[in-house]
Amino acid sequence: MSAYRQSPFSNLTPVVKPLLIINIIFFIAFLYFDGTDTTREGPLTHLFGMHYFGSPSFRPWQVITYMFMHGGWAHIFFNMFALFSFGPIVEHSVGSKRFFNLYFICGIGAVILQLIVQAIQIHGITGSYIIHETGVATPYGIDQVYFQYGTSPELGGKLYGIYNGPLVGASGAIFGLLVAFGMLYPNMELMILFLPIPIKAKYIVPGYILIEIWLGVGQYGGDNVAHFAHLGGALFGFLVVKFWRLNRPNNYF
Repeated sequence: MSAYRQSPFSNLTPVVKPLLIINIIFFIAFLYFDGTDTTREGPLTHLFGMHYFGSPSFRPWQVITYMFMHGGWAHIFFNMFALFSFGPIVEHSVGSKRFFNLYFICGIGAVILQLIVQAIQIHGITGSYIIHETGVATPYGIDQVYFQYGTSPELGGKLYGIYNGPLVGASGAIFGLLVAFGMLYPNMELMILFLPIPIKAKYIVPGYILIEIWLGVGQYGGDNVAHFAHLGGALFGFLVVKFWRLNRPNNYF
């Protein structure tokens, strides 16, 4: 009987497999060094999470390493499940080298858009893209910051969040893969949570993007998801597919 059984991991492609492994290794390290308390930035997140370019915690390598950091079980599960589900199909379609480039271009594109939006927000509040702050320094950044711009507590909190809230997760790269998947396999039917009917990718992916735009522009209280990073990954995924002139496979299903 075992001869007929096939491991669900046997079809993992040459790039998807190490990406999954590296993300899991980083998450285990996160649990060991930082724990699961997302209200406090631990040493690993401080070092590898993406910080605003004007923050004293910013380091150049964070543009890459932030993609392998996740803030909790649900965060890494859904990102890795999407990579596991859609990554091999896209990699088979475009080839391993292009898939590798696509993944990291989308991840970096996510950072670019997120930083642009944050810079615009800071400039709108302070008139400058980089602010000067005073406060009590800790080993992991600024524990309490008092911004000297006469802003309201709400705006001061937003400034504090931008300067001290690291961006983590593979979501930007994953959104780029989803867009590429939707462009290459628009008529493939997918099942999504809470909807018991199959829906074609060409409807699901744009719908998901519209939801992200609505949530990002709305900036609803209590929402700490980097929606513009998701949109940046999606945008770069679209641009890369167009620039490379990738065609839909003739045998797509």
